[in-house]
Amino acid sequence: MIRVEALAVHHADRWRGLFERSNSACHCRYWHFGGDKNSWLERCAFRESENADEASNALRSGDASAMGVVAIDTSAADEPIVGWVKVAPRASLQKLRKLPVYRALDLGEDTNIFSIGCFLVDPSMRRHGVAKALLRGAIDFARECGADFLEAYPRRAEGALHDAEAWLGPYAIFTDEQFVAIHDDGPYPVLRKAMKVE
Repeated sequence: MIRVEALAVHHADRWRGLFERSNSACHCRYWHFGGDKNSWLERCAFRESENADEASNALRSGDASAMGVVAIDTSAADEPIVGWVKVAPRASLQKLRKLPVYRALDLGEDTNIFSIGCFLVDPSMRRHGVAKALLRGAIDFARECGADFLEAYPRRAEGALHDAEAWLGPYAIFTDEQFVAIHDDGPYPVLRKAMKVE
């Protein structure tokens, strides 16, 4: 049984545990790291605790960089967090517009646009519908936060992606939820869903 809810301070230790069990050293700080690629790789390889502490501090302070929803396994006594998706105002993903694949695109103003920054699902729970549940929770969360649109940036490939390559979410789950492409060139489309219910 999976319950999806907004990430809150009382989730902090279980949230950190998800990254540790998944051997994910980033702790969802990639979008907020100011250094270059080599510096980021060095930090993840040798100073993972800096990412973890930064994420925990952002959560406790209410910073937008820690906004998102978590999937909780309610069948286990300790209700571990088995999935996470970052859902935050696009303006808070500081690195997004600086990346070569998005830099030249006209994405318009950031006002009232939320972005899906990344997914993480516990290795033991992958291919059990957790990502789909997280996406539905992300849509509800963005709508509750007053977003006009929710954007996603999945990698599209001809063959199946390795789990580590699908950190932006599997392309198909977005199209299943009626996200539409606003930029559709190459392997990095930009997808968008209107939040207002007609």
